[in-house]
Amino acid sequence: MCRVGVLALQGDVPEHIRAVELAGARAVPVRNRSSLDDVDALIIPGGESTTIGKLLVRYSLLEPIRERAVGGMPILGTCTGLILLARDIEGSDQPRLGLLDVAVRRNAYGRQLDSFETDITAPLLGPEPLRAVFIRAPLLTRIGPEVQVLAEAEGQPILVRQGGLIGATFHPELAGEVRVHSLLLDQVGNR
Repeated sequence: MCRVGVLALQGDVPEHIRAVELAGARAVPVRNRSSLDDVDALIIPGGESTTIGKLLVRYSLLEPIRERAVGGMPILGTCTGLILLARDIEGSDQPRLGLLDVAVRRNAYGRQLDSFETDITAPLLGPEPLRAVFIRAPLLTRIGPEVQVLAEAEGQPILVRQGGLIGATFHPELAGEVRVHSLLLDQVGNR
């Protein structure tokens, strides 16, 4: 059975663990190098990007995650996870993985009070609308030539893929949605 790690340093870890299991894989909390070495894919959850970036450095996980991704391990980053995957973060020099050829603006949709849910179309994930939860969500301000846009909301890209890397500006796990997690599992199967 596929083992999907959920970075468990901060953020909405239990929701991702539940989504992975509903998608048919085994979820494993990742807090150190040995647990990272034991997974087939990784999810970097929502939370606070500066905090998680610093914790990645403190727990010596930044370079090992980069190495695994370069070696082909699929990664899903949601909200904060997308920020940490991004090559460029506007107005910030915080620690990041810098693997996904995009630029992001943090908290682009406003404060916590401005959070919202909406249904979006994501043809690759099927004909049914995809429920997306936006909480202090980032905005993708630049998309590199190798990055495929899988879904948009109001003309803005919100779900992207580059090779085995998937980035979502929203939280599918908070809406009980597992299709984005299933897409990650498909990436494992395509390796």
